[in-house]
Amino acid sequence: MEISTMATATLTSKGQITIPVQVRTALGLETGDRVEFVEMEDGKFSIIAASKTVHDLKGLIQKPTKTVSLEEMNHAIAAQGAKAG
Repeated sequence: MEISTMATATLTSKGQITIPVQVRTALGLETGDRVEFVEMEDGKFSIIAASKTVHDLKGLIQKPTKTVSLEEMNHAIAAQGAKAG
C-alpha cells in the first residue's frame, strides 16, 4: 500500500474531529455512517467504516491463489504460537 498524501484534523475541546473529505471519500462514508477505531501497534489506529454490510465487503480481500487445509492452518497457528511463547 502506497501512501500518497496525509490528511489532518484538529481535535475540539469536546473531543470531536471532522474527518477530512478525502478520507470520507476513500472510506465511502456518508452522513450518519459509523466508524470504528481499531488499535494496531505502536500507538497507531486504523479507521474502519462500520456501517457497511457483509455484502458491501465482498471483494475487499483477494481470494487466496491456493486452497489451505485445516491441518495447514493449525500448523501455521501452532508455529506462530511457538514463536510468541
